[in-house]
Amino acid sequence: MATLSVTGSSSLIAYAVFQNIQKSPEIKPLFYLSFSDLFLGICWLIEALLYGTSAANKDIVCYNLQAVGQIFYISSFFYTVNYIWYLYTELRMKHNQSGQSTSPLVIDYTCRVGQMAIIMSSLIPLLLMIPVFCLGNTGECFRNFSQSHRCILMLSPPSAMAELLPSTNTSVCSILYFYGITIFLASFLLSLLIIVVLLIQAQTQYKKFVKSTGFLGSEQWAVIHIVKQRVHLYPVAFFCCWGPAVILMIIKLTKPQDTKLHMALYVLQALTAASQGLLNCGVYGWTQHKFHQLKQEARRDADTQTPLLCSQKRFYSRGLEPLEPTLAFATNTSTVL
Repeated sequence: MATLSVTGSSSLIAYAVFQNIQKSPEIKPLFYLSFSDLFLGICWLIEALLYGTSAANKDIVCYNLQAVGQIFYISSFFYTVNYIWYLYTELRMKHNQSGQSTSPLVIDYTCRVGQMAIIMSSLIPLLLMIPVFCLGNTGECFRNFSQSHRCILMLSPPSAMAELLPSTNTSVCSILYFYGITIFLASFLLSLLIIVVLLIQAQTQYKKFVKSTGFLGSEQWAVIHIVKQRVHLYPVAFFCCWGPAVILMIIKLTKPQDTKLHMALYVLQALTAASQGLLNCGVYGWTQHKFHQLKQEARRDADTQTPLLCSQKRFYSRGLEPLEPTLAFATNTSTVL
């Protein structure tokens, strides 16, 4: 799964670079999200390769790799929020442009907020994990990775055998373990809350589009429809990837002893958490393919149908309450005539 995630995120990065669109406002947050998925997949891949080996300083490498991986966990959460926020603002700006021109100050302000969000999405996770690096290595918490399977587990708990090691500060390691879980859960829940709010706002904005009486070209509607699909699909991919890991963390806080449920969630987490790069690539590729299809259909319709027929077909094909906006459009047209 780590290999597939690396492949998917690398494909998105290569596509953006090849098309020379990595600096565009839409692609930039997705570009950084793909980099976060790529580095996270590489961390998981190295941990999987270290599993069962007897390499020198393996415990130190595994501990620090997990800390680096947690930086990319949190970064991927924030970059996902950043990308969905951009899609929502794009949807809102296109609705404003359908009625009146958007102020250049508003566009400039949105770009500045997006740039600051990208910087903070990398800086905040790094600052949050500094105590884990400094105190963990000073307290020799890496001795808790003496069991080989701990290298491939997310946020491994302190080993019970660590109490027998006089050089290991178990209290510091336990505090850092719960600190890591708290940061992971808090960043996920905060990101999920923001995503849900943006999802509701985007759905409201799209309904305003459907009920709007202003005329938009077929290609403009294709763009709006794809943006709306991405606003819905990326949160689904986000929750599917990290939901099992979050459930496992919550259960481990209440029941630390491993059970069959823990083992099932370990396996499910391995299949889902490591697949974010692959799923994000699949969502973007599928919606991009649908966008090209809709543009081709729009061009064919423009050559064979009147604008009113195009508008009616657009509403009926999407199944989004076609009768009311179409009748409103027709009534307003006849009134003007």
